[in-house]
Amino acid sequence: MLKYTKQSDPELYELVEEELHRQEQNIEMIASESTVPLEVMELSGSVFTNKTLEGLPGKRFQAGSEVADKLEELGWRRAKELFGAEHVNLQAYSGSTANYSVFAAVLTPGDRILSMRLDQGGHLTHGSPANWVSKIYHHDFYGVNAETEQIDYDALEAMAKEIRPRLIIAGASAYPRLIDYERMARIAEETGAYLMVDMAHIAGLVAAKLIPSPIPWADFVTTSTTKTFCSARAGMVFCKEKYAKMLDRGTFPGSLGSIHLHTMAAKIWSLKYAGTPAFRAVMQRVLDNAQTLARALDERGFRLVSGGTDNHLLLVDLRSKDISGKVFQNALDSVGITVNKNQIPNDPASPFVTSGVRIGMTSTAQRGLGEAEIIRIADIMERIAGAPEDPAVLDACRAEARELIFRFPLYPPGAFDC
Repeated sequence: MLKYTKQSDPELYELVEEELHRQEQNIEMIASESTVPLEVMELSGSVFTNKTLEGLPGKRFQAGSEVADKLEELGWRRAKELFGAEHVNLQAYSGSTANYSVFAAVLTPGDRILSMRLDQGGHLTHGSPANWVSKIYHHDFYGVNAETEQIDYDALEAMAKEIRPRLIIAGASAYPRLIDYERMARIAEETGAYLMVDMAHIAGLVAAKLIPSPIPWADFVTTSTTKTFCSARAGMVFCKEKYAKMLDRGTFPGSLGSIHLHTMAAKIWSLKYAGTPAFRAVMQRVLDNAQTLARALDERGFRLVSGGTDNHLLLVDLRSKDISGKVFQNALDSVGITVNKNQIPNDPASPFVTSGVRIGMTSTAQRGLGEAEIIRIADIMERIAGAPEDPAVLDACRAEARELIFRFPLYPPGAFDC
């Protein structure tokens, strides 16, 4: 790969090589990251990147669409079969633009949205003041119960009945528990709201049939195709058939322009792969490793928000270790383990410092790490938390982390020879 870039732009080629080596030598534990198969890389750089198209198959705004029409229709069939959906739109560029497509389909400026608070697990596009969407719609927020640190459905229901939102959003970016989609669908129906579920973080687990799917319950389901789905940097949206035309108009021309056919081709490959026993085995390892790490960290004195996890991620409260999320993140990064600092519910620390970290298990599961390796990583984390600035501790942990990950290659030998 990159044999032409190596010749025409050696400086840029070296940066790509540097990033490849970083990933090879790194234990990746950021919850939103995964490793794409080589086929996804090939297709993301395929000749489909040359073609500009807008609209849907049979209703394009440019000529020369006959092959692209076949591509998109293949994707529709695979996506609907894999997820059991009535309708899908594959044109979103990301999980964020997938959300914007739904907003464009069903909302008008000033409409109310009820979604999860950002500092309790929600996502920027669900109404954070930092996101431009907050300037268009009126946002109200639900959160977690202070005792259980899980969604307070009673409070959510009471709020929905009081404010009567146009849209209720379920789904999160830092919530380690399953969500009761059936109850949220009932709340939405009783209050006259649409229900949108953002399953960006858990789409791979849903595709593998290892956790409950929101698709039978929600009016709209959005997702990125990275994270646990392990595919190209893009998105997709599912909906009930009765909303198909609304969604398609909300996607184009409502919120997006021309289609990224190259990334569409890559995610269509992944829609096939996600239905295989091999993919399901990786997703099962994700869940198993998350449980292993949760137990190991608990045994080492770390406090897990909500007491554990039901999915691919853990949210860890570091106050028992008297260390901030920022310090812990940076110390781990210095030894070759990447996590991200993250606020915990009702966090007294700022978003730039935080009292916690978010840890994801997808990339390590893809590389084949199992129980023994995850326990060793927990040991490293314990040592780092106890001495985040001790050069001797950091050096020893760096050597151990590198020895561990080198036994699990990122890609097959020779995959990037050129």
